[in-house]
Amino acid sequence: MTKFTTAALALVMGGSVISSVDVHAQDKLKMAVGQRGTGESGIPEVGQKAGIFKKHGIDLEIFYTAGTGETIQAVVSKGADLGNATGIPGILSAFQKGAPVRILGSNFTGDSNLFWYVRADSPIKEPKDALGKLVSYSTNGSSTHNTILQMEKYLGGKFRATATGSSPATLTQVMSGQIDVGWAGAPFGVDQIEAGKVRMLFRASDVPALANVTTRVIIGHVDVVKGKPELMQRFMDAFRESIEHIYKTPEGEKAYAMFTESTEAVNRRTLKEFVPYAAVNPDQINGLDAILQDAIDFKYLREPLTKEQLTELIRIPPRKK
Repeated sequence: MTKFTTAALALVMGGSVISSVDVHAQDKLKMAVGQRGTGESGIPEVGQKAGIFKKHGIDLEIFYTAGTGETIQAVVSKGADLGNATGIPGILSAFQKGAPVRILGSNFTGDSNLFWYVRADSPIKEPKDALGKLVSYSTNGSSTHNTILQMEKYLGGKFRATATGSSPATLTQVMSGQIDVGWAGAPFGVDQIEAGKVRMLFRASDVPALANVTTRVIIGHVDVVKGKPELMQRFMDAFRESIEHIYKTPEGEKAYAMFTESTEAVNRRTLKEFVPYAAVNPDQINGLDAILQDAIDFKYLREPLTKEQLTELIRIPPRKK
């Protein structure tokens, strides 16, 4: 065999190897993620940096928002194809109003990662002491907003609820005395608790109505969700694999700690206590009947969504067996 034919054969064989490994060209997807550094917000970035989305033929571009309202707006306006960590009340309301959004999967169930806190020297000792006080949430329609409404209902009173945006911005306002009670999403704020600078007042999961229901979801623009089902299947396969990477491998756990800029001790506590593996299962939305009733009670929905509407809204690609 001549040198030329050997080289040509190598090129052909190389091309066939590449095509067999890279079946799909890298499809670009842009994702808006609420509240960087809290809870499940790190899953897409950790998976991206580990090469998991690339392995599934996806070039994932990520940017961060202050919460649900901004995330939904980014997807509705096509500034993003997908949204992560989006509060269910906000997405239900947007869908009923005709927004071109759909649910691709669950993000968080049980809300064990969201907590409210006060300065260490605050006279507020328990949740009922905060009635009538300035209590924060991120943005309207978010899971933090829903928690405030649920806690008010549970306590039978009212806070002076105020939107404060991100966890870092909220911490600044608490420590400077601008607001009485701040919100955070672990791992953010856990180091402040351990250092004795703040005291945890309550978790979202302390509210019985939230303890076992899904509160945040993955969303997508309808044109992508319905128009590119095979791509959405690959995205969710990669998202699931990213979860397994974080919770089942030392490299993934370390990557999550680097993403959240937390110490090994804080990261371990976060993944065990605040953001447990079962809570981030993307395949099932729990407590849907209760979610819909609360959305009506809190004026997110004008009327219940029909079975047909829910089938249209919730489009979770199946997990591969």
